[in-house]
Amino acid sequence: MSAYESIKKSILHGEYPPKMRLTEEYLAKQLNMSRTPIREALRQLESEGLIVSMKRGVSVRHFTKKDIEQIYDLRTLLEGYAAAQAAIHRTQADIKEMSEANWAYEEAIDTYFDTGSTTIEYILEINHRFHDAIIKASQNQHIYSHISKVVVVPLIFRSFYWFNEYQMRHSLDVHKTLLTAIEHQDTERARASMHEHIYHGRDQVLLNMDTIDDSYTKTT
Repeated sequence: MSAYESIKKSILHGEYPPKMRLTEEYLAKQLNMSRTPIREALRQLESEGLIVSMKRGVSVRHFTKKDIEQIYDLRTLLEGYAAAQAAIHRTQADIKEMSEANWAYEEAIDTYFDTGSTTIEYILEINHRFHDAIIKASQNQHIYSHISKVVVVPLIFRSFYWFNEYQMRHSLDVHKTLLTAIEHQDTERARASMHEHIYHGRDQVLLNMDTIDDSYTKTT
């Protein structure tokens, strides 16, 4: 795993919590790497908005409620546009890929609530697979690079961790509506469904922001 992937994973998983100061020396020791790949990784992570520069080293970025609202608004615009474009340009291969991802998503949710043998991380992975298939179907090579910059925040806060069974299955229902809209080339319904889907996740993050901040405070 590269320095960039290792540091980013630790940030997303909360091992490096918001406001934690990171130095090249510390990270080089932690990852058993030279400082050159660490330095390059930090530049990339700063460009993605995950860390901010300090006089010495960097710190993991802390997101306020206003940040969350603005970032989710941007993500909604981008992914809503991607869904509408997917409805126009999708191929049968795209529909098949989305259908398979959605079937796997439903199966993962069923398993999670019936037996507990599936993890939230796996459900998130399948959810991303479905969203990636939509972006791919939009046939706009520039969309993904922009969306990837605003998806890291939802990954950090991982709204699915606060979803109960009803909310999780509601997410699945919206996936099905999205798939139907894209298959039928209904651009406005695809866009509206994606907006609902993303704002549902945002609401869970905002609802649990105080809990998140408390948990991070206790680990720092």
